[in-house]
Amino acid sequence: MVHAGALGVATVAAGAFAHLAPGIVFLRRARSVVLPGLAGVGRSDHVALSFDDGPDPESTPAFLDELERLGLAATFFLLGSQVRRARGLCAEIVERGHELGVHGDTHANHLLRPAGWVTDDLRRARDLIEEASGVELRWFRPPYGALAASSLVAARRTGLRPVLWTTWGRDWRPGIEAEDVVAEVRATMRPGATVLLHDSDLTSAPGSWKRTLTALPALAGDWQAAGLAVGPLREHGIGRGR
Repeated sequence: MVHAGALGVATVAAGAFAHLAPGIVFLRRARSVVLPGLAGVGRSDHVALSFDDGPDPESTPAFLDELERLGLAATFFLLGSQVRRARGLCAEIVERGHELGVHGDTHANHLLRPAGWVTDDLRRARDLIEEASGVELRWFRPPYGALAASSLVAARRTGLRPVLWTTWGRDWRPGIEAEDVVAEVRATMRPGATVLLHDSDLTSAPGSWKRTLTALPALAGDWQAAGLAVGPLREHGIGRGR
Protein backbone atom coordinates (compact mmCIF):
# COMPACT_ATOMS: atom_id res chain seq x y z
CA MET A 1 0.00 0.00 0.00
CA VAL A 2 1.38 3.40 -0.97
CA HIS A 3 1.82 5.77 1.97
CA ALA A 4 -0.47 8.82 1.74
CA GLY A 5 2.47 11.20 2.12
CA ALA A 6 4.36 9.56 -0.72
CA LEU A 7 1.25 9.64 -2.89
CA GLY A 8 0.87 13.33 -2.18
CA VAL A 9 4.46 14.03 -3.15
CA ALA A 10 4.04 11.99 -6.32
CA THR A 11 0.88 13.89 -7.20
CA VAL A 12 2.59 17.23 -6.72
CA ALA A 13 5.60 16.08 -8.75
CA ALA A 14 3.34 14.86 -11.56
CA GLY A 15 1.49 18.14 -11.58
CA ALA A 16 4.73 20.10 -11.66
CA PHE A 17 6.05 18.01 -14.55
CA ALA A 18 2.83 18.49 -16.51
CA HIS A 19 3.19 22.23 -16.03
CA LEU A 20 6.87 22.38 -16.92
CA ALA A 21 6.95 19.73 -19.66
CA PRO A 22 6.35 22.00 -22.69
CA GLY A 23 9.32 24.17 -21.74
CA ILE A 24 11.56 21.20 -20.96
CA VAL A 25 10.75 18.87 -23.84
CA PHE A 26 10.55 21.19 -26.80
CA LEU A 27 14.13 22.33 -27.03
CA ARG A 28 15.06 24.40 -30.02
CA ARG A 29 16.25 21.62 -32.33
CA ALA A 30 13.74 19.00 -31.28
CA ARG A 31 10.71 21.25 -31.51
CA SER A 32 11.58 22.20 -35.11
CA VAL A 33 10.94 18.55 -36.01
CA VAL A 34 8.25 17.60 -33.51
CA LEU A 35 6.21 20.83 -33.59
CA PRO A 36 7.41 22.90 -36.55
CA GLY A 37 4.52 25.36 -36.31
CA LEU A 38 5.35 26.17 -32.71
CA ALA A 39 9.03 26.44 -33.56
CA GLY A 40 8.31 28.90 -36.36
CA VAL A 41 9.27 26.67 -39.29
CA GLY A 42 7.75 28.19 -42.42
CA ARG A 43 8.39 28.39 -46.16
CA SER A 44 11.80 27.07 -47.12
CA ASP A 45 12.43 30.12 -49.31
CA HIS A 46 11.65 32.59 -46.52
CA VAL A 47 13.25 33.86 -43.31
CA ALA A 48 11.01 35.25 -40.57
CA LEU A 49 13.01 37.93 -38.79
CA SER A 50 11.92 38.74 -35.25
CA PHE A 51 13.02 40.98 -32.39
CA ASP A 52 12.18 40.67 -28.68
CA ASP A 53 12.15 42.96 -25.61
CA GLY A 54 11.19 46.29 -27.19
CA PRO A 55 10.18 48.89 -27.85
CA ASP A 56 13.03 50.96 -26.49
CA PRO A 57 13.15 54.70 -27.27
CA GLU A 58 16.94 54.58 -27.54
CA SER A 59 17.50 51.50 -29.66
CA THR A 60 14.31 50.59 -31.57
CA PRO A 61 14.34 53.68 -33.85
CA ALA A 62 17.86 52.74 -34.95
CA PHE A 63 16.62 49.27 -35.91
CA LEU A 64 13.70 50.72 -37.83
CA ASP A 65 16.08 52.94 -39.81
CA GLU A 66 18.52 50.10 -40.54
CA LEU A 67 15.79 47.67 -41.55
CA GLU A 68 14.39 50.29 -43.91
CA ARG A 69 17.85 50.86 -45.39
CA LEU A 70 18.27 47.11 -45.91
CA GLY A 71 14.75 46.65 -47.28
CA LEU A 72 13.77 44.18 -44.55
CA ALA A 73 10.57 43.76 -42.53
CA ALA A 74 10.25 41.93 -39.23
CA THR A 75 7.98 40.96 -36.34
CA PHE A 76 8.59 42.85 -33.09
CA PHE A 77 7.52 41.05 -29.91
CA LEU A 78 6.75 43.84 -27.48
CA LEU A 79 6.53 44.06 -23.70
CA GLY A 80 3.74 46.08 -22.13
CA SER A 81 6.20 47.51 -19.61
CA GLN A 82 8.30 48.82 -22.49
CA VAL A 83 5.31 50.13 -24.43
CA ARG A 84 4.43 52.37 -21.48
CA ARG A 85 7.85 54.00 -21.88
CA ALA A 86 7.57 54.49 -25.64
CA ARG A 87 3.92 54.20 -26.60
CA GLY A 88 4.30 56.08 -29.88
CA LEU A 89 6.77 53.51 -31.20
CA CYS A 90 3.99 50.90 -31.52
CA ALA A 91 2.26 52.82 -34.30
CA GLU A 92 5.58 53.78 -35.88
CA ILE A 93 6.70 50.14 -36.11
CA VAL A 94 3.47 49.27 -37.93
CA GLU A 95 3.59 52.35 -40.17
CA ARG A 96 7.06 51.34 -41.30
CA GLY A 97 5.86 47.96 -42.53
CA HIS A 98 6.53 45.67 -39.59
CA GLU A 99 4.38 43.32 -37.56
CA LEU A 100 3.74 43.30 -33.81
CA GLY A 101 3.50 40.40 -31.39
CA VAL A 102 3.06 40.00 -27.63
CA HIS A 103 6.05 39.16 -25.42
CA GLY A 104 4.12 39.70 -22.19
CA ASP A 105 3.39 42.64 -19.96
CA THR A 106 6.39 41.84 -17.80
CA HIS A 107 9.48 39.82 -18.76
CA ALA A 108 8.66 37.00 -16.35
CA ASN A 109 9.41 33.29 -16.69
CA HIS A 110 6.19 31.32 -17.10
CA LEU A 111 7.52 27.98 -15.91
CA LEU A 112 6.50 28.58 -12.30
CA ARG A 113 3.51 30.85 -12.94
CA PRO A 114 -0.12 29.66 -12.84
CA ALA A 115 -2.34 29.99 -15.88
CA GLY A 116 -4.42 32.78 -14.32
CA TRP A 117 -1.36 34.95 -13.74
CA VAL A 118 -0.04 34.39 -17.27
CA THR A 119 -3.46 35.05 -18.79
CA ASP A 120 -3.77 38.37 -16.96
CA ASP A 121 -0.24 39.32 -18.00
CA LEU A 122 -0.83 38.53 -21.69
CA ARG A 123 -4.22 40.22 -21.74
CA ARG A 124 -2.80 43.46 -20.29
CA ALA A 125 -0.02 43.48 -22.88
CA ARG A 126 -2.29 42.54 -25.79
CA ASP A 127 -4.86 45.21 -24.97
CA LEU A 128 -2.23 47.91 -24.47
CA ILE A 129 -0.33 47.14 -27.67
CA GLU A 130 -3.50 46.89 -29.76
CA GLU A 131 -4.75 50.21 -28.41
CA ALA A 132 -1.42 51.93 -29.02
CA SER A 133 -0.89 50.49 -32.51
CA GLY A 134 -4.43 50.22 -33.86
CA VAL A 135 -3.85 46.66 -35.11
CA GLU A 136 -5.07 43.27 -33.93
CA LEU A 137 -2.33 40.99 -32.69
CA ARG A 138 -1.89 37.35 -33.62
CA TRP A 139 1.44 36.10 -32.22
CA PHE A 140 2.76 35.48 -28.73
CA ARG A 141 6.28 34.51 -27.63
CA PRO A 142 6.93 33.82 -23.94
CA PRO A 143 9.86 35.55 -22.22
CA TYR A 144 13.04 33.43 -22.32
CA GLY A 145 11.19 31.05 -24.65
CA ALA A 146 9.98 29.38 -21.45
CA LEU A 147 6.78 27.85 -22.78
CA ALA A 148 4.83 26.17 -19.98
CA ALA A 149 1.36 24.66 -19.83
CA SER A 150 0.23 27.97 -18.35
CA SER A 151 1.54 29.75 -21.45
CA LEU A 152 -0.54 27.54 -23.73
CA VAL A 153 -3.69 28.00 -21.66
CA ALA A 154 -3.17 31.77 -21.56
CA ALA A 155 -2.55 31.94 -25.31
CA ARG A 156 -5.81 30.11 -25.98
CA ARG A 157 -7.74 32.37 -23.60
CA THR A 158 -6.36 35.53 -25.18
CA GLY A 159 -6.69 34.39 -28.80
CA LEU A 160 -2.95 34.46 -29.45
CA ARG A 161 -0.83 31.90 -31.28
CA PRO A 162 2.43 30.88 -29.57
CA VAL A 163 5.57 30.81 -31.68
CA LEU A 164 9.18 30.37 -30.63
CA TRP A 165 12.17 30.31 -33.01
CA THR A 166 14.47 27.97 -34.91
CA THR A 167 17.50 30.23 -35.12
CA TRP A 168 19.09 32.80 -32.84
CA GLY A 169 22.02 35.16 -32.53
CA ARG A 170 22.47 34.69 -28.76
CA ASP A 171 22.98 38.42 -28.85
CA TRP A 172 22.27 38.93 -25.14
CA ARG A 173 25.67 37.59 -24.05
CA PRO A 174 28.31 39.89 -22.58
CA GLY A 175 31.71 40.27 -24.19
CA ILE A 176 30.82 39.34 -27.76
CA GLU A 177 31.01 41.25 -31.03
CA ALA A 178 28.71 41.59 -34.01
CA GLU A 179 30.70 38.85 -35.74
CA ASP A 180 29.72 36.44 -32.97
CA VAL A 181 26.04 37.22 -33.49
CA VAL A 182 26.41 36.57 -37.22
CA ALA A 183 28.29 33.32 -36.59
CA GLU A 184 25.60 32.05 -34.22
CA VAL A 185 22.81 32.78 -36.71
CA ARG A 186 24.77 31.04 -39.46
CA ALA A 187 25.37 28.01 -37.23
CA THR A 188 21.69 27.61 -36.37
CA MET A 189 20.10 28.43 -39.74
CA ARG A 190 17.75 25.91 -41.28
CA PRO A 191 15.16 25.95 -44.08
CA GLY A 192 12.10 27.95 -43.10
CA ALA A 193 13.93 29.65 -40.23
CA THR A 194 12.46 32.04 -37.70
CA VAL A 195 15.34 34.14 -36.40
CA LEU A 196 15.39 35.58 -32.87
CA LEU A 197 17.29 38.80 -32.16
CA HIS A 198 16.78 41.67 -29.68
CA ASP A 199 16.19 45.36 -30.34
CA SER A 200 16.62 46.20 -26.65
CA ASP A 201 19.12 45.31 -23.94
CA LEU A 202 16.42 45.15 -21.26
CA THR A 203 17.38 41.58 -20.36
CA SER A 204 20.70 41.47 -22.23
CA ALA A 205 24.20 42.74 -21.58
CA PRO A 206 24.34 46.56 -21.60
CA GLY A 207 24.78 47.90 -25.14
CA SER A 208 24.18 44.51 -26.71
CA TRP A 209 21.64 45.99 -29.13
CA LYS A 210 24.46 47.86 -30.86
CA ARG A 211 26.15 44.57 -31.75
CA THR A 212 22.89 43.20 -33.12
CA LEU A 213 22.33 46.33 -35.16
CA THR A 214 25.85 46.09 -36.58
CA ALA A 215 25.28 42.42 -37.47
CA LEU A 216 22.20 43.06 -39.61
CA PRO A 217 23.93 43.98 -42.90
CA ALA A 218 25.99 40.78 -42.89
CA LEU A 219 22.92 38.69 -42.13
CA ALA A 220 20.92 40.44 -44.85
CA GLY A 221 23.77 39.74 -47.26
CA ASP A 222 23.77 36.04 -46.35
CA TRP A 223 20.05 35.72 -46.93
CA GLN A 224 20.14 37.64 -50.19
CA ALA A 225 23.00 35.49 -51.47
CA ALA A 226 21.00 32.37 -50.61
CA GLY A 227 17.98 33.68 -52.52
CA LEU A 228 15.84 33.92 -49.40
CA ALA A 229 13.05 36.43 -48.89
CA VAL A 230 13.00 38.07 -45.45
CA GLY A 231 9.87 39.28 -43.73
CA PRO A 232 7.52 39.08 -40.75
CA LEU A 233 5.80 35.96 -39.47
CA ARG A 234 2.57 36.84 -41.29
CA GLU A 235 4.39 36.11 -44.57
CA HIS A 236 6.20 32.99 -43.34
CA GLY A 237 3.57 30.39 -44.21
CA ILE A 238 3.60 28.64 -40.85
CA GLY A 239 1.24 25.67 -40.90
CA ARG A 240 0.81 25.68 -44.68
CA GLY A 241 3.71 23.44 -45.51
CA ARG A 242 6.68 24.15 -47.74
